[in-house]
Amino acid sequence: MAVRLKTALRKIGRLEWAFLILLALAVIARYASPAGGTELLLAFAAFVAGVLVAFRWLIVVIQKAIWRLRYRLLVAYLFIAVVPIALIVILVWLGAEKFTGQIAAYLVTSEIERRTKEMFEPTRGLAWTPSESRTERARWLGPYYGSRFPRFELLIRDQTTWRYPENGSITPPPGVWPDTSGLILKDGALYAWAHAIHESTEVTMLAPVTPETLASLAPGLGELAVRDLNTKMDVVPRGRDPVPPPVNMFDLEVSYIVPLKVAVWDAPGQTQNPALIVVTRYSAVLQTVFGQSGEWTQGFGAASLAGWLISFFAVLFLVVELVAVVIGVRITRTITRAVHGLYVGTQRVREGVFSHRIEVRGDDQLAELSDSFNRMTENLERLVEVAKEKERLQAEIEIAREVQNQLFPKSTPVSKTLRLTAACTPARLVSGDYYDYLNLHGPEIALAIGDVAGKGISAALLMATVQSTMRTQLRATREPAAPGSNGGPYAPLSTAALVSRLNQQLFAYTPPEKFATFYFAIYDDETGVMNYTNAGHLPPILVHNGVASRLEVTGTVVGAFSFSEYGESSVRLEPGDLLAFFTDGITEPENEFGEMFGEDRLTEVIVKNSERDTAEIIGVVMDSVRQWTGSPELQDDMTLLLARRI
Repeated sequence: MAVRLKTALRKIGRLEWAFLILLALAVIARYASPAGGTELLLAFAAFVAGVLVAFRWLIVVIQKAIWRLRYRLLVAYLFIAVVPIALIVILVWLGAEKFTGQIAAYLVTSEIERRTKEMFEPTRGLAWTPSESRTERARWLGPYYGSRFPRFELLIRDQTTWRYPENGSITPPPGVWPDTSGLILKDGALYAWAHAIHESTEVTMLAPVTPETLASLAPGLGELAVRDLNTKMDVVPRGRDPVPPPVNMFDLEVSYIVPLKVAVWDAPGQTQNPALIVVTRYSAVLQTVFGQSGEWTQGFGAASLAGWLISFFAVLFLVVELVAVVIGVRITRTITRAVHGLYVGTQRVREGVFSHRIEVRGDDQLAELSDSFNRMTENLERLVEVAKEKERLQAEIEIAREVQNQLFPKSTPVSKTLRLTAACTPARLVSGDYYDYLNLHGPEIALAIGDVAGKGISAALLMATVQSTMRTQLRATREPAAPGSNGGPYAPLSTAALVSRLNQQLFAYTPPEKFATFYFAIYDDETGVMNYTNAGHLPPILVHNGVASRLEVTGTVVGAFSFSEYGESSVRLEPGDLLAFFTDGITEPENEFGEMFGEDRLTEVIVKNSERDTAEIIGVVMDSVRQWTGSPELQDDMTLLLARRI
């Protein structure tokens, strides 16, 4: 037993403890101060906490219960039948509490207003009455209102002062008061009063509001009191008129508070708002409201009509609830039938029977779900075939990647004065970037870098075409020159001529939208001179003595126009010079603000690290670009080729 208790206490969270504490405080306040604002505040807080606790545990119970269809049905019936009835009962109870309290308060406040207005007219009349007949009229008004208002006092002040009763203690109100009537607070006590002024005549009527006075406002209604909410003190304590006994078990006690507008005797123009506290019952309010009403027919009055209306709506609500139960049962059967069909269908699919179909009934969401299952089984076999085809294509792309890796040079050319280092990182499995270098006849070394428009397989295929075409052209230059020609045993090689032939072949054998930027150079290992043709490629960066410059562009892209012409330029590399070739995958990646890495930032990184090893420079540049984008995924193929003169 102790173990179970400890386990249950561990499950109680902070929200549950807060609800229990608020509920206990509300119960204490109910008996300690049943008509105070603290009780209402604590009751409201406990109600809100209770709703949250109920909602939390409802979710827990539902999560553990509805995994079985039987429990799901029980939960469905709970929401269909029990919850609406509970909500209606709560709504009726809250409405009855509020409505009963409001009606009871209205009965009392309206009677107070009527009696104070009843005092104002004779007060104003005395103020306007000629002086010679004012006293005579006051002599019979005093006893009349004295019989209606216990301890009633009347004061008339003009050239003389006249009081009723003669030994009364009433004094003129301080300050300047306009013609008024209502409730006033004087020396900590509540009074009903009326005040009027005409010329030099001032008339004041004053009657204390006692517990007996409150009880006479609405006899049989219940306990009435007036309390100052600031000091928690009763201005008018509860009288001897008790709360009527309950008629039945549903005749609950109702407490209600309504503010009163009360003037202050010593401060004209200022008001206070003590609270009128009403403690009554439903039956007392109904008796007060309907008890004196007329009858429509013999024995059938307003109270009887109210009873018949309540009975009618009770029967109507019962009929509606029965209809709701019937509808709930039908909906539940629809759910169970659809779920069973889906269960059988999934079992057949697990067995590999994709031809199984579920019977579709109706046109609701469950029917749409069944139809979707049927379409799923129709497409499932096709999706399996698509998955197999995708797997085959993935394997072919992997083969293409391996083939492309074989196209890149495996070793650097043999050179006494030039060190070459390159790296290519594709954005996808295969790349559209291209770089190449190889030894030619004699001391010459060929360098090439390119960037095919686009990414993926199509770009990789065009890249292979560029590589094979360039290699074919270079192979042709290794053939011995014709006898008697100038230039030694081999035909002279022009970078511009090679790029022009490459452009013609690409234009002839590739689609019009396929083109590439291309940079081709011949480096003489003995003289340090590099002849080059730049066909629309990004100008390489030359770092000489720590100062960066850019090589020129000598033509447009290859493969786009058959009539393109290309020029040839040259540059001499001095010992220590660093030449960087790159593609737009290095300079065009953007950061989160849409700003590109840029050629200036690339130049700054290369110049700053120009004294380091070329492999380290490539690593620094690649890391800088990745840090700039802030993403592990590349936006484009990244290729960097470095040539250092030693």
